[in-house]
Order: sequence, then C-alpha cells, then structure tokens
Amino acid sequence: MRFEHLGAQPRIHPGAVIAPTAVISGDVMIGADCQVLHGAVITAEGGAITLGSNVIVMENALIRATTANPVHIGDHTLVGPMASVSGATIGDEVFLATGTRVFNGARIGDRCEVRINAVVHLRTHLAPETVVPIGWVAVGDPVQLLSSDRHDEIWAAQKELDFPGYVFGLDRETPDLMVQLTERYGRSLARHADDRALD
Repeated sequence: MRFEHLGAQPRIHPGAVIAPTAVISGDVMIGADCQVLHGAVITAEGGAITLGSNVIVMENALIRATTANPVHIGDHTLVGPMASVSGATIGDEVFLATGTRVFNGARIGDRCEVRINAVVHLRTHLAPETVVPIGWVAVGDPVQLLSSDRHDEIWAAQKELDFPGYVFGLDRETPDLMVQLTERYGRSLARHADDRALD
C-alpha cells in the first residue's frame, strides 16, 4: 500500500515488484527490478529514501528515513527479513542478513556483509567488504567490531556517539529524558494523521 506523507508520494519504477501488504510512505524512490516483499515498511519520515536497482527488501523489514538522516540503498543489495535500517547510507552489493539493525548516520561500504542479528550502530562507518559476524556489534568511526558479550566496551564507544543527542536533540543527562523524548517524537509521528492512501 502506498501513502502520501508530508505532500510527497512514492515513485516506483514500473519494473519493480511491490507486495500488496508492503507499506511505502512519503518521499520514497524505488529503482528498476527491485522486489519489496510482504510486510515490509519503507517510510520517509521527513527525509528521502532511495533504493537503487535490483534491491531486495524481504518480509517484515523496516527502512525509515528522518529529516536529519535520509536513506540510500545501493544497487544489488539485499535487506533481509526483519532487518531494520534507520537513516543510513548503504552501498552496492551489500548483504544485510535476517534481524540486522543499522542505525542513524551509519555508512556501509560496497560489498559489506552484516550477518544475522548483527548491529551497525549510530554514526558507524564500515569500509567496503567489511564483515560483521553473527550477533556482533559494529560501533564507531574508526569501527570496532565487538561480540555482544563485550557490553562495557560497546557502551564506552556507544556513549560517545550520543544516541539521544544525535537522534532526538536531547541531553542524555536530562532528568525526564524519556518524557521529553516520547513527547517530542510523538508530535513528529503525529504528522501521519494527514497521510493519504494512494491505492
């Protein structure tokens, strides 16, 4: 299903195939020979989303752009089932396996592999042909690849990347952080009240 959001409509190449249960919302451009499977959600929340040619977005994957972080996914890239890409730039011939998470401001170079349930954190840069092992976390620039049991090291790098400041413009030390975050983000998401179904 396609939706107009903030006055922008999806633009889908006639050679692309979009499952009837996929949701495509807002300023989204989908290139030639792309496949978007059942349950996938591609939503431009104020920033544009561009899929090159021959991109496959599998079942229940989520691709989300923000005003500060648009999304670009290069040619011949596969976004696996239940993967999530938020405000990131993905190169050509990239494999994002089942359950991967890619966060705002991340940049993934050509021919990288992010394996099952791995994470590419906020503002992290993967050089071309980097492999993030199953369940591992890539964090920082220069990148550190860490197994999930190394929480203290992940947190030390992640804290410097400042998720609440970068994504929501809020200081992590704000006493009522979640109150401010949910109210601010909720107001932004409420803009969907004016969306218009196109099919």
